[in-house]
Amino acid sequence: MAVITPQPGIMDIALYEGGKSHLDGVAQVLKLSSNENPLGPPPSAIAALTQAAAGMHLYPSTDHADLRAAIAEMWQVEADRVICGVGSDEVLQFVTQAFAGPGDEIIYTEHGFSMYPILANMAGATPVKVPEAVRVVDVDAILGAVTDRTRIVLLTNPGNPTGTILPDEDLVRLADGLPDSVILVIDGAYTEYAEGYDGGRSLAKERPNVLMTRTFSKIYGLGGLRVGWGYGPKALIDVMTRIRQPFNLSVVQLAAAEAALRDRDWLDTCSALNADQRARLTGALRQLGVECDESQTNFVLARFASPDEAGAADATLQADGIIVRRVTGYGFPEGLRITVGDAEQTGRVIDSLTRWRAA
Repeated sequence: MAVITPQPGIMDIALYEGGKSHLDGVAQVLKLSSNENPLGPPPSAIAALTQAAAGMHLYPSTDHADLRAAIAEMWQVEADRVICGVGSDEVLQFVTQAFAGPGDEIIYTEHGFSMYPILANMAGATPVKVPEAVRVVDVDAILGAVTDRTRIVLLTNPGNPTGTILPDEDLVRLADGLPDSVILVIDGAYTEYAEGYDGGRSLAKERPNVLMTRTFSKIYGLGGLRVGWGYGPKALIDVMTRIRQPFNLSVVQLAAAEAALRDRDWLDTCSALNADQRARLTGALRQLGVECDESQTNFVLARFASPDEAGAADATLQADGIIVRRVTGYGFPEGLRITVGDAEQTGRVIDSLTRWRAA
């Protein structure tokens, strides 16, 4: 009897686990496990979505022209070098599927986004994990791992769950050190939270082998809609577009994303709130004797003395109706990744951990 066999790499995929969102017996949970915007989506995006909903019986545009034009205008890039996807995850899938396969290697760092090895295996390629240096991307480790089989380097910057960022000069050194045949993908989901950082735009604009990706799921508050985009050399974008489903984004996704993108006041409000409460949370954790790096994102990686201590703190938070993210799978069994909330939410986290420490 013939056996149906999946493509190479598929059975090596461990299923992705999202942030926990429910606690038994708790009606009103404070979810700080998925790095969502505490202010939610901008009212302008809700209004645009509501208006667009009347046209749900019509197929959306296949070229995403209006959204790409808005991205080009707001971020000073060329519209014909922009590709849109179902979250930045789909854009990452486009590049791995289009440019890697069996026998090829895709490099990622040890604390990089957990989707990276999944994407490599989906393409049938071999995922290659390299170490970081004190929770920061190690350029030399990446360059040292490059072989003649390397096709792509996937880099989260700022990092998740570390919250750290690779300085611009090191990012340039990495791009300079890679062969022209290797694509550097700068995954900038948290770019808007890192002051003065362009998310790799300048490198993607100038280099033939650099692609940057962005998302509407974080600061724009559209995680439930799943919209992302990428920008890079037109030759790469043209290839990726060939495998993009023609109707991958709906009319409501496109309308809400464009409205959110153009709402600069909302972006500034969310950025200012995050910076203020991130500093507050970081300072409080350190006063409680919990180590944490300076985050460039909308979360803080709290590092406790041991996995048991992290578990005890997590249990206390859950008892108070607060969900944060255990990041054992990212290599931090002693860590809790805590999304930065608004003032009231941050206060709840600090109060809960203060009582835990005093117990």
